[in-house]
Amino acid sequence: MGRAFLLVMDSLGIGGAPDADKYGDEGANTLGAIARRFADEDIPFSIPFLEQLGLGLAARQASGKVPAGLSKNPTLVGQWGSASELSSGKDTISGHWEMAGLPVRFDWGYFRDRDNSFPEELIAQMISEGGLPGILGNCHASGTRIITELGEEHVKTGKPIVYTSADSVIQIAAHEKHFGLERLLELCELTRRLVDRYNIGRVIARPFDGDRPENFARTKNRHDYAVPPTGPTLLDRVQAAGAETWAIGKVSDIFAGQGVSHKLKASGHEELMARTKEAGSKARDGDLIFTNFVDFDMLYGHRRDPLGYGLALMEFDRMLQDFAKTLGPDDLVVLCADHGNDPTWAGYDHTREQIPVLLFGQKITPGPHGAHKGFGVIADKISDHLGI
Repeated sequence: MGRAFLLVMDSLGIGGAPDADKYGDEGANTLGAIARRFADEDIPFSIPFLEQLGLGLAARQASGKVPAGLSKNPTLVGQWGSASELSSGKDTISGHWEMAGLPVRFDWGYFRDRDNSFPEELIAQMISEGGLPGILGNCHASGTRIITELGEEHVKTGKPIVYTSADSVIQIAAHEKHFGLERLLELCELTRRLVDRYNIGRVIARPFDGDRPENFARTKNRHDYAVPPTGPTLLDRVQAAGAETWAIGKVSDIFAGQGVSHKLKASGHEELMARTKEAGSKARDGDLIFTNFVDFDMLYGHRRDPLGYGLALMEFDRMLQDFAKTLGPDDLVVLCADHGNDPTWAGYDHTREQIPVLLFGQKITPGPHGAHKGFGVIADKISDHLGI
């Protein structure tokens, strides 16, 4: 049986979602856009291990074309396939719940107005119950850009920066020293209660530090306040079978802690991979280790930085090769994404795309495993491996 590792390359879509036109995303292709930019700039784009796992072939299956510079006939060491999402929207929470076997069959609530995004009643309650002098932002925004633009005013006035995106989310940024981390988390807990009636998936605390716009930077003390899953997920079923789950990075927050045996905090891909290895050194047969590698999305997708995204992929490829050496003979690794975030697309939001589903381990027979309707194929593969 061994263990199962579920590693999410946050936002690494491969294009070709059958309903992309409904979201204004027809033609979006995160991996394809990254590879094309490297080719246009005549910069080598080398991800040999991901190629051997079949990433380029999965991209061709989804979008009809192997990304620029990737092999059309790699020497395979894993199984490859693709999946299109059943859940509505292109949210982090929907993608993760669905890959854990729980498609979102309802529509989340959204704050769709790009300016003056939040209802006046909600803002009034946040100010009154949170003891605030007011708020800043009240718009759709890139999280890094808005703290650069409004961070100084926030520090001077004590007003938190409140913003949203195309996701079902409300995000609150505040300076750890001048506003206080605990105060920010308390405000987010309050806001979580206030936005339940709007059916919002997540409230995210975005603490930052620094003393001027040029060096304002988000810290690793982010915290997501998510709606609990509406039914049992893969994590619950692993626990019901008498095994344990290891949630690394933001995974526990996405599932509101439901089905989580061990929560390991980490920030940055290097630390996330270190915690994944740490969990692997402790986990027993039957356990699930679940890690989200968020920097792809947070640092490069939303910031529309295809070169930075590609460089991060190359570094991840090297880390993944090293990680593979730590696996036991019966372990399974499933490597996937949760949505797209084409760094050449208009705006700063996720893109509706298919995702790669790559499997490897010492006992995995290389080759294709198909194109699937629904991310639930991931839960199926892991459940079969763990015998649950």
